[in-house]
Amino acid sequence: MSFYGGPQMAASFRLVRGNTIRAAEDIPEDKYGFRPTPDTRTVAQLLAHIAGGPWFQLHVHTTGINDLKQVNFMELLPHFRAQEDKPRNKAELIAFLRSEGERFASYLEGLSDAFLGQTVQMPPGATPASKSRFEMLLSPKEHEMHHRGQLMLIQRMVGVVPHLTRQMQERTAAREAAASKA
Repeated sequence: MSFYGGPQMAASFRLVRGNTIRAAEDIPEDKYGFRPTPDTRTVAQLLAHIAGGPWFQLHVHTTGINDLKQVNFMELLPHFRAQEDKPRNKAELIAFLRSEGERFASYLEGLSDAFLGQTVQMPPGATPASKSRFEMLLSPKEHEMHHRGQLMLIQRMVGVVPHLTRQMQERTAAREAAASKA
């Protein structure tokens, strides 16, 4: 019996992507060119990178690849980078986050436990030598959470309090107000 399959993966990914979109909405468009250091992505590039995060997993799993030796990484990279570097304004980036997030979540939603249990061989020398499709398909959410942490720090740098922090502050204030009335 599976407690966490395709539908649960999709719901979890949608929650994460929704929080990323909320962060993107909160950052003023004039800060989308902000770059914390010279060797980092701008806000716009980071959002595009996050939007495209699931692409590799979609490529592997929709084509039925079961051995990553079959993947020509050098052929794929220019496509991924071109999408990341394509100029987009704030509205276009948010729409891109929404559409790519929904595309991936919809894919996850229909996956069977049998498919998620299949094994994919990693490239030679990788540890572990193989992973389940389930484990691989969790990685875009993990990747997004990593970058959303960066995005939340950038929000602070440009003077925006992240929405998750604001929500926690509101809950704390409500509890304190209720406690003072009691």
